Amino acid sequence: MLDKLNSGLEKALPLITPISVCIGVLAAGDLSGYREWTPWIFAFMTFSGSIGMNLKQLVGVLSQPLPLIATLVVLHAAMPLLALAAGHALYPNDAYTITGLIVAAAIPTGITSFVWVAILKGNAPLTLAIILVDTMLAPLVVPHTVAALIGAKVEMDAAAMMQGLFWMIVLPSLLGMALNQWTQGRVKTVWGPRLSPFSKIAMGVVVAINASVVAPYLQKIDAALLALAGTVLVLAAAGYGLGWLAARGLRADRGTTVALTLNGGMRNISAGAVLAVTYFAPPVAVPVVLGMLFQQSLASLFGRLLGREAKAASTTTLALKRRGEQGMRQ
Repeated sequence: MLDKLNSGLEKALPLITPISVCIGVLAAGDLSGYREWTPWIFAFMTFSGSIGMNLKQLVGVLSQPLPLIATLVVLHAAMPLLALAAGHALYPNDAYTITGLIVAAAIPTGITSFVWVAILKGNAPLTLAIILVDTMLAPLVVPHTVAALIGAKVEMDAAAMMQGLFWMIVLPSLLGMALNQWTQGRVKTVWGPRLSPFSKIAMGVVVAINASVVAPYLQKIDAALLALAGTVLVLAAAGYGLGWLAARGLRADRGTTVALTLNGGMRNISAGAVLAVTYFAPPVAVPVVLGMLFQQSLASLFGRLLGREAKAASTTTLALKRRGEQGMRQ
């Protein structure tokens, strides 16, 4: 039953977050009071996703670190700078919106990227290593990136943010990996299928609660909100595009290209929303929550594009092979 539920939730991934945002906005009065629960729910999500990780996979990937380094550059250098440039160009007098765009771009890659990479038959060990390294770096990289790019324009408590990231992401990940190592992988086999559907449900709950907090800014759909949504959509798509370009620059194989593309665009958007709602004024969270509307749908879109690219490459290779065989016969 849990396997069927998990399979159904995986197929519905592009719809889970938009529906959860709508629920959060419509039920804001009932859900906003549960704001303090979100870090704990998110810690469960992180633990559930990390029981499949182990240090052997990380060591194997680190022996050829270029794809990992390229992804980190996209995640924490190229995308935050692109968000900063877009924010100043489009919202020069709105420090909160600029900060929200930067927070949405600076947060670590999402654990759900592993689900998409697995569905698309990409490089799973590389994806796990990217998630693991990025997760461990998050408490240092995210607060300092945001602080460096926004300066003193928006008040933030970097130390509290680092502590929050540690409890939400780092500690649950370490516990999950330690349990995997201690049980020699049995915990993933036994508990992975049991926890996975509840983790996806928890993602929807976290999104709904965070959306309820910023509901006053989302209830009035006007030209300004639609323009901001368009900006967030373009920036989110740019992450996937930059990941694909990085893979092309490295002349990576298909599995690595899938991993870099998905991890370059995917963000731990639920964690970003928790951070934005917890450590900033509510307007900062608006771009982050809007990002929830598009992320999974974009992952599905780019997954299809990667599938077409692979099919085209396979057809070309087959045609060249046949030509070579015909030439040999002649």
